[in-house]
Amino acid sequence: MRNISDIIEQHIKRILQDSPSGAIEIQRSELAEMFQCVPSQINYVINTRFSLEKGYLVESKRGGGGFIRIKKAQIISKSMLQELLTEELIGDSITQQTGYAIIDRLHEEGLINDRESTLMKIATSRNVLLVDVHVRDHLRANILKHMIASILIR
Repeated sequence: MRNISDIIEQHIKRILQDSPSGAIEIQRSELAEMFQCVPSQINYVINTRFSLEKGYLVESKRGGGGFIRIKKAQIISKSMLQELLTEELIGDSITQQTGYAIIDRLHEEGLINDRESTLMKIATSRNVLLVDVHVRDHLRANILKHMIASILIR
């Protein structure tokens, strides 16, 4: 059985997919009421499942008339995607969790298949990169940058 976070995520993705503009505005309190959960659960889902690494732009306004605006980031070109991923999101160091989110995004966008996704995750896993944490995150960033460059050149 799926947990409430998965259900909320799927609901948001479904209404986002049905939106003609590719963007939605939702109210935290309304969603919390709909799923009979606390508003912080909605925040958790938005923060962990709709990040830039995962291909979403999120804007939030708190208060009485507050809203959360979510938009699926569009890929304009492979070169722009490579620059965004390697320079802005990966940089010189990256955690395994963020690296996996980027790999998942490449998979969702159809730029890599299941097997490539699995291999990329294995190659950047903390179980494979058996070095000091600081060195490991730098090594992971370097590996991911080169993999992404290789994929996007095809």
